[in-house]
Order: sequence, then structure tokens, then C-alpha cells
Amino acid sequence: MTRVPQSTQLPAAEAIPTNSASEGRNADLDAEATCDNSEDISAEEASAPAAVRKGAAVIRHFCKTAPHGPGVYRMIGADGEVLYVGKAKSVAKRIASYARPFGLPTRIARMVALTTSMVFVSTETETEALLLETNYIKQMKPRFNVLMRDDKSFPFILLTGDHAAAQITKHRGARNRKGDYFGPFASVWAVNRTLNALQRAFLLRSCSDSVYENRTRPCLLYQIKRCAAPCTGEIGLDDYAGLVTEARDFLSGKSRAVRDRLAAEMASASDALEFERAARLRDRIAAVSAIQGAQGINPKTVEEADVFAIVEEAGQFCIEVFFFRTFQNWGNRAYFPRADKTHSPCEVLDAFLAQFYADKPAPRLILVSHEIESAELLTQVLREKSGHKVEIACPQRGEKKELVLQAAQNAQEALARKLSESASQEKLLAALGASFGLDEPLRRVEVYDNSHIMGTNAVGAMIVAGATGFVKAQYRTFNIKSSELVPGDDYGMMREVLRRRFKRLVKEEGTAATEGEFPQKPDLVLLDGGRGQLEAAQEIMTEVGVTGVALAAIAKGADRNAGRETFFVPGKEPFRLPPRDPALYFVQRLRDEAHRFAIGTHRARRKAEFTKSPLDEIAGIGPARKRALLHAFGTAKAISRAALADFEKVPGINAATARLVYDFFHERGR
Repeated sequence: MTRVPQSTQLPAAEAIPTNSASEGRNADLDAEATCDNSEDISAEEASAPAAVRKGAAVIRHFCKTAPHGPGVYRMIGADGEVLYVGKAKSVAKRIASYARPFGLPTRIARMVALTTSMVFVSTETETEALLLETNYIKQMKPRFNVLMRDDKSFPFILLTGDHAAAQITKHRGARNRKGDYFGPFASVWAVNRTLNALQRAFLLRSCSDSVYENRTRPCLLYQIKRCAAPCTGEIGLDDYAGLVTEARDFLSGKSRAVRDRLAAEMASASDALEFERAARLRDRIAAVSAIQGAQGINPKTVEEADVFAIVEEAGQFCIEVFFFRTFQNWGNRAYFPRADKTHSPCEVLDAFLAQFYADKPAPRLILVSHEIESAELLTQVLREKSGHKVEIACPQRGEKKELVLQAAQNAQEALARKLSESASQEKLLAALGASFGLDEPLRRVEVYDNSHIMGTNAVGAMIVAGATGFVKAQYRTFNIKSSELVPGDDYGMMREVLRRRFKRLVKEEGTAATEGEFPQKPDLVLLDGGRGQLEAAQEIMTEVGVTGVALAAIAKGADRNAGRETFFVPGKEPFRLPPRDPALYFVQRLRDEAHRFAIGTHRARRKAEFTKSPLDEIAGIGPARKRALLHAFGTAKAISRAALADFEKVPGINAATARLVYDFFHERGR
């Protein structure tokens, strides 16, 4: 339970619980400092930049009312942006360490200079402060905190326990369904591969319960020996339960016992001259062996652990995570957290771990490549959340050390690949800029395309590319709204898309990313189209008042052949690039990605349109009444033909609603 001091009461809109690992754990800051209320300026303070002195004065003012117990603090910029979120055992002492305008690291000095206000939240314990800090960081994404960029939940394998014939399936998200969960797996691909092998090894059903209940004959999976078909009685429920037990034992780490049991059954079937049964058991043993062989490095002494290793190069960090469960390697994943290059690997890993486990279950053992300052506190938090003992260790020898070194090697290779890709991408951006005669280096490129069928379900799409490749978090779609457009007017659609995009950009230009972050304003806009699209874009840029953005249009080549595209750039004659020019291949990739994104969005909208019911247009008809009407009449067409008296007989439909539905269909028919 948190306590909010009255003097720093949180606005209602900001009172959102969140969580993250504090960047404020800096050895170079004096955590034992106290607030100095003196207004005198020393010679050292006078030598500090004016902006830093001003920010330090703001912090000193807030320091007077800061809580002396555990809690979370937020440093706020002039435009309301949350600059930094930190936690402390004593908030007042931690805040005081920022109140001196001299002797601060460059990153901290920048943060102090931008601070115009602060907000505090008191907590009962330091554990609560860590949880709250982590939540705030994940939600608010302050620019001066270490940020975990990819926080997708991991997939699990679920062996259901709420049906007589258990289903084996992939699961992601909350564990609401009864059954046994095995994981996490590093990727959906790893889960699918394991599921396929498990189906071959244990012949468990993967179909949903509704499909299971309505089967009258075995499906294709039974024919290809990947399901025992309990749905149609091809196997008795008792025998099927035996297969489920074998699968559960295998996933729980008893793989050797399962394989030995299958081998004994195969030998017994062979001795009894039941060669078909022996062959099926042989195939199942091969599938079990394939699963174990595909797991990669399998430790002998580590039953359950997550392994984290961090490396740093050229100011970028990579954290490699390996998952080990039941003495098996269940995959790995590389993360590239956003962190200032002045951070040490220990600080980045410390902050990353708190965010990583904010919404994920923790194993009993966590192995790390570097000692982290908040290990004891984080262990306590994870123990309370998981309900079992959790240990965080930095091994120095033995197999555990080998696992950490293996993760570190993978992290080094992943970071080298990323840096190489970034270098290649930067070269392509430079070549693209040179092809269009641009002097400044390209940091952000936006590509636009439209998609529709005869003007229906029209959408515009924007994709974004930068030095790291496609920036999918910045992609945007635009539903074409203008009622004045002639169906199929591509130029009009492009005008609407660009007008909406750049009007918003102009409105938000004051809050665009700075200080090396990815810019919000594009350096180059590419349009899928010819001269007409280019002129439409020029018209909109002039109308909105946007300057400093280069424009180019790509017209498809003769016979729509790739490699024969014509480029239109303001002030230049149309031109083509040499057939083997890397810049041409790069443009084709950008255009194809925009086309893919636009087509996918259009298809999704069209699919939603297909499933729309006339009942959705009737005000006052919600899901329950819609369900009641369809249950009573079967189809929307039958509802449209029904009499008023028929509507009044439907359970849950009163006289007023019956009249509403009747009038809707009969007025439409007039």
C-alpha cells in the first residue's frame, strides 16, 4: 500500500502503478547527502552552467518536502515529460544527491538541467518502491532511464486439465485455464517445433474442445500419426490418459524414464510379433530423441534457471537470455535495451532484470554475468511474487559459469550482427540520399502507400526506416475518412493521409525527440506513385507549412518490372537508377514493405466489413440482445422479415426494443 504525501499529491491522471529498476543507483552520487536550503552560491556552483544551476535549485526546493522513507520519485520536464523515474530507501537523501550543480556526470547534469518539477510517492517498504518504479518506467518510458525495448510475453505449452481428453496447445498471456504450463520458450517458433515433435511422440490432440465434441470421424492428424483420435473412440480415454501422463512426465524432466518405457514396450511388441505396434513405438522414440536433440546445450546440473549475460560495444548494450527448464535448453533471445553509453553494464543489467520480471514468472535460479547492486532486494520481490525461493547468482566456476559464458558469447555475436546491420543500413541510407541529391544524412525515411478495391475500405499506410532498419513501432495506418473523395481517387487519398500526418507533426514539433533519439520528423518522404503523387505531396507540404523534408515518388517500371522504376524528385528530370545499384534494391525493399503493410491493413478492414451485421447499426442493441435475436431467428435476413409481434416474444426484448428493431428494418426497406 502506498502513501502519498499531501504536499506532493499525485494528479488523478498520473496515479498509475508501474515498475522499473532505478538508474539512480550511481556510485558517483552521494546517497547520504542532505538537503541544503542555503541560497548562497559557492564558487564551484557559480562555475556550473546556468541551466544546471536552475535545475538544481528546483530540486533543492522539492527536497524540502521529499519523504525521508522509501518511495519513488519522478523528475518532470517543462512540457510535462517524465524525464526520469527512480526509487530510494530514503527519497530525501537520494534527491539531495542531485541538488548540487557541480561534479555531476554529463548524463545526470543534462537531466538536472531539464528538471522543472518533481513528484513523490511514499511506499511502506523498499520492495514496494522497486515494483512501483519498474511499473512507472515500463509505462512512461522516461528518456533517462534504462528501457527494455521488447517486453512481449513468452509462449508456453499448455497441457489442459479441464477435459477428459487433455489438449496440448500453445499458450500466451494470463494462466486462467486449468492445466499444466511448461515454459517459457524463447519464441513461438521454438514452441511450434516442440509441439509438432510432442504430437508425433505422444499423439495428443491439438484441436479445440468444440471441434473435439463435433467430430464424427478421425481428422487428417490421425491419418498422419500425429493424434490418437480420442474424439471418435479410436483410443480409449484410459489409454489416452496414459499418453497424457507420458507427455507430462517428459515435459517435467523425466525424459529418460519415458524413453526407457517406450523402448521396453517396443521390445515387448516385437517379441510378440506385433510389428506394426513396434514400428509406431519406434517412431515415437525417434520423435522423443529429436526433441531432446533439438534443445541444444542441455545442462547436467541445472534443472531450472534463466541465464543473463550483458556485453557492451560502441556505446550499445546487448543482453542475451537463455531459458533452462527440466535440464533442457528451451531457447534464447537477445535484447538491446535503450541506455546511455555512460551507464556501466552492471547498472544496465540491474535495471533490465527488474523490468524483465515485472510481468513474467521467475525460476528458482537466475544466473547473471555481472554482480548487480539490487540483487537482494530483487530476490525478495521475486520470492513474494512467485511464492517460491528465488536465487540470483553470478557464478565463478563450474557448469553454471560455462552457461553464463555461453550466453555472453551469444550476446557478443548478436551485438556484432546488429552493429554490422546498422553500418550497412547507414551506408544504404547514405547511398539513397546521394541518389536523390541530398546533402544531409538521412536519419528517418517515411514511405506512403494506399490500398483499396474500387475505392472501398480505403486505407493509407506509412512505414518508417532508420539506421537500425524498419522501425515498426512508428508505423501508422490511416482510414480514409473524407466523404468528398471520388472512389478510387488515389491523389485525393494521398493528400488526406499527408495532411493528417504532417498537421499532427507540426502540432507536436515542440516535443519531437532530441539528443540523439530517433527523430519524429522525416528527412525523406517516398511516395508509391508517379508525378501526380509528388505534386499532391508538394501541395500539402506548402499548405501545412512543413519545410526541410525531401520528397520523391516511385513510379513502377514498364510492365511493372522491378528494376525499371522511374523516380520523380522536385526540380529534377525523371530518372532511373542503374539496375544493380544497391540504392535501387533498398528503395524496392522500402516500397515493398509499404505495399505489404497497406495491403494487410486493407484486408483486415475488409474482413471486418464482411462480418458486420445490420444489427450493429441499431442504437441500443448490444451483444446480449443481438445474441438473443440471432438465437431466435437464425440470421439477420430472417430478423429483417419478422413481424413486430415476433420480436416481442423474444426473451430479453421488451416492447420498446422490438419497435426499434422493427422500425429500423422497415424504414430501410422503404
